[in-house]
Amino acid sequence: MNSDRYNPDNGVGDIYTPSELNHEARLHLEAGFGRIWVEGEISNMSRPASGHIYFSLKDEKAQISCALFRSNAYGMDFKPENGMLVQARGRVSLFEARGNYQLIADSLVRSGEGLLRAKFELLKNSLASEGLFSESIKKPLPAFPTRIAVVSSPSGAALRDILNVLQRRWPLATVRVYGVPVQGVEAAPAIVDALLAANQHQWAEVIVAGRGGGSLEDLWAFNEEPVARAIHASEIPVVSAVGHEIDFSISDFVADLRAPTPSAAAELISPDQRALKQNLALLRDRLQQRSTQLLQQLSQKLDHLAHRLVQQHPGQRLAQHRKMLQQASQRLLLAGSRIVPQRRQYVQELGNRRLLQAGKRIVPERRLKLNNLERTLNAVGPLPTLARGYAIVTDAASGKAVSSVGGLKEKQALVTQLHDGQVHSTTSKIIKKSLDRK
Repeated sequence: MNSDRYNPDNGVGDIYTPSELNHEARLHLEAGFGRIWVEGEISNMSRPASGHIYFSLKDEKAQISCALFRSNAYGMDFKPENGMLVQARGRVSLFEARGNYQLIADSLVRSGEGLLRAKFELLKNSLASEGLFSESIKKPLPAFPTRIAVVSSPSGAALRDILNVLQRRWPLATVRVYGVPVQGVEAAPAIVDALLAANQHQWAEVIVAGRGGGSLEDLWAFNEEPVARAIHASEIPVVSAVGHEIDFSISDFVADLRAPTPSAAAELISPDQRALKQNLALLRDRLQQRSTQLLQQLSQKLDHLAHRLVQQHPGQRLAQHRKMLQQASQRLLLAGSRIVPQRRQYVQELGNRRLLQAGKRIVPERRLKLNNLERTLNAVGPLPTLARGYAIVTDAASGKAVSSVGGLKEKQALVTQLHDGQVHSTTSKIIKKSLDRK
């Protein structure tokens, strides 16, 4: 007992002020309970401008005031309303200024989701530890799928959204629907069978499995372990499209690709035909431009080769050589008509000079030699003999000397050479004289 608070007059110990009592009570409440879950029906809910949510949770017999601050209220996947059965997790506390007992909540889920959340986290951690969520094992999606399998409710909005998007973006694709229930106890086994059937058929290039939005309980079939393992075992790439953008399922983590909505799944697996047409038109224009440029280059090259071929053709080359010869001949004639007279004059002048020089040297020598030959000729030649009265007779026709009458004929023309002239005559009578001297 605190002696400071002891009143000796009445024997009552621990006297508190209201603020002290409320403070002590708050400490005891917070230390005694820790974080707890409280289930009840929402009532007296208010949303001030601060963004906090104030409400009461009640059952048939009692109620408790609750507060959910703005930082914890942000991002909830549903909108709390009066009369809604929910589960709130938080700590028991007391508002000291008024002495009001209350629950300070840090999360709020619809009734039934608390247990499911815990089960969700447990399975998620277990499968993650096995490596089922690893990015390294995820299969790539085909770029232009033409055969698409959809595992979903045949009458649900999710299937209609997928078909509408595919018809708009990629009408070339054929869709095969594996109709299954998407909630309830029969949903998970049916989804597993549909995934197995799609893999056995080996028809589809990609599988889309999913449904529209709903509560955690509505989406629970896609959080079942058999569904997760069937997606992991699929040889065909699987796209998970469960709920809305804020919803996450076990199927999202194990699938090869997670789509925030069924419509988004259809967009992720299909190319946009309008963008493809634009790209094809652009590529066609580029190809046409490149083809035109290439054809122009080849045409220029062909013209060049044809020109070279014409130039290198034997007939063309002969014609060129003939033309060159004609030109050379003309140049030669022109040069000859100009150079030959010059050269002739030069040769003549050179010859005259050389002849004159040689004459000055040779003429005296030749004159002396000629005189010597004349004296020799006079000594041994016939002229001196002829001067003494002798004569030389030759046949007029042949010019041969006549040395005997034996070869003469009557009326044969003869030429008689005397020392001072010639006498032409014919034979009229031939007398042959005997040479016998006996």
